[in-house]
This record gives sequence, structure tokens and C-alpha cells, in this order.
Amino acid sequence: MLYESVVQPWLFRLDAERAHEEVSGALALLASLPGGAHALAALTGASETGWVKSLEKDVFGVRFPNPVGLAAGFDKDGRLVPILPALGFGFLEIGSVTLEPQPGNPQPRLFRIPESRALLNRMGFNSEGARAVARRLASQDKCRVPLGINLGLNKDTPRAQAPAAYARAFRILAAHGDYFVVNVSSPNTPGLRDLQNAADLTAILAEIQDANAAKKPVLVKLSPDLAPEDFDAAVAVADKFARGLVVSNTTLARDGVDAAWSQEAGGLSGAPLKDRADALLRRARALTKLPIIGVGGIASTEDARLRLDAGADLVQLYTGLVYGGPRAVRDILIGLARETPLFNGR
Repeated sequence: MLYESVVQPWLFRLDAERAHEEVSGALALLASLPGGAHALAALTGASETGWVKSLEKDVFGVRFPNPVGLAAGFDKDGRLVPILPALGFGFLEIGSVTLEPQPGNPQPRLFRIPESRALLNRMGFNSEGARAVARRLASQDKCRVPLGINLGLNKDTPRAQAPAAYARAFRILAAHGDYFVVNVSSPNTPGLRDLQNAADLTAILAEIQDANAAKKPVLVKLSPDLAPEDFDAAVAVADKFARGLVVSNTTLARDGVDAAWSQEAGGLSGAPLKDRADALLRRARALTKLPIIGVGGIASTEDARLRLDAGADLVQLYTGLVYGGPRAVRDILIGLARETPLFNGR
């Protein structure tokens, strides 16, 4: 295929973040052209999945045309919302969006590990800020699939002010998302993961819910590096104050990659995270009946099927898209459609 033989080799010769910017720019240009989304869907084969009605699901009161979504991090500022559904995604999650604009960490901050089909990032919540993202979403047509908005925290926000900062960002964006995710699990903002403790997480979720007049679903994204007892406590808080979980974020562990990568700061995603994310999902499912979005190392029909079988209601990918290319979602969906009993009941 053209992507594997020409496009991917060219992209992989570029710095990883530069390649992402090139892809994003091309998608934005296509989105601006009449019929651009239809052309992309035809080119990638995503239009072939329109008949797969058996994959539709209702989760936390939202109707999803299929259970395969885009994870946060790919479209941080909502620039590509009009075009990304043409890749076949059943939902999108943009962000992380911080309350105030911030540049994130110095470059280089995104790295490929092709031999492990992994990425390592230390982006640091680079964001245009909640107000700019809200203005952009207001200027676009409503997303053709459910839209999630992942909320992050500015690096300079004092811990005591975190609940108010998350709630303010939520208020600004509330009208534009079908669901929201509180990200307290990124390893790239100092002190952020400390907010996963029961007291801080309770305060954050309670303040957001006080601002949540429309009762939008609010989920919590948890780290794969939490100690078991801390993970259990965070799930218990989510049971009281949230409508679901995202399991899990990137990991600080370096299992499955060359030892040289242990010297690079950042969170690891992709294939090496798969077993860890699967185990954490199973633990979460044993603890709660809340809906769960499974993410981490999903790149194939088999990966998605196993995660759904383990108790996920929906799944997401990002690194799998980088390595699998624009037909990755289409291939997963067609494979899942052959196993429709997975989507009955629950």
C-alpha cells in the first residue's frame, strides 16, 4: 500500500513531532476542501464500515456508532475534529486542554521506538488553552461522532487551586463536549499524578460536578503506575463522583524497549504497554460497574477484542494509528464486525 511503501518511510525520516505536524497540516487542508472528508473516507476504506450497525453502543448515555475511538494527544486543540471521523473512528477525544495557554516542554519531546512499535513523549500539556479551543469548536460544525474533551492542568497551578482550575476549564468547554475526562495521570507535569490520591481527586471531581448543570459524563483517566491500593482508592472515588474511567495513560516503566530509553524522561505508549493496560483494566472491571474506555497498546482487531472481552466498553488508539496508518481503524472495525456477539448485551 502507498502508506507503507512511500508515506510512512518519508514521515519516519522526520522528527516525530515534525511528522505529526505535517500529517495534521495535511488533514486540516483536506478538511477545508469541499468533499474532503468523503474523499478521505473513500481513500482509507473507512466508508466500507458504514454498514456495520452491529457495532453501535450506548455508553454513559451517549450513542457511539462504533467502539473504536481516537485517544487524547493526537489532536490537542480540536483542529481536526471535522476530518478525523473520516478515518472510521466512532468517537474522538481531544486534548489535553489546559485552562490557560502553555507551550509544554522543550523540544525534542516526542520519540518513536519502531522496533517496539512504541512512542515516548514528554509533551507537557502543550495547549492553546480552554478559551481558544472553545472558540474553535464553536466555529465548526458539530462533530459527526461523539466528542470527548480531556482536561489537563497548567504546570504552574498550585495544588490547592487544582479543583478550581479543572472546573473553570470544564465550564468554558462544557457546551462543546459529549463527555469529559479529568487527566490526573500524565507523567509529564510535575506533581500531577499526586492528584490521583482520594482526597485531591474527590475535591476535583466534586468541584467539576458542581459546575456540571447539564450532567455531562465526566470520566477519570488513571495511571498504569499507581500502586494497587492507590488505584483501588481512585476507582472508589470515581464510583462516587464520576461516570466512567479511562484505563490507562502512558507508563514510566521501560519494559519492552531497549535499555537506552531508560535515560529518556517521558511516558511510554504502544505495544509495550499492552499487557500492563490489560491487567489494569481487568482490575478496574473487578472493582466497579462504571463504563471503562480501554487504551494502551491497541493496534489490531485482536488487541481491541481482548480489551473489550476483558470488560472495556469502548477502546482508543493513538500509537497504533502512527504505526498502522490511515486504514488501521477500518481494519479493526471490519474484524470486530465479524464478532458481533461481543457487542450484544452488557
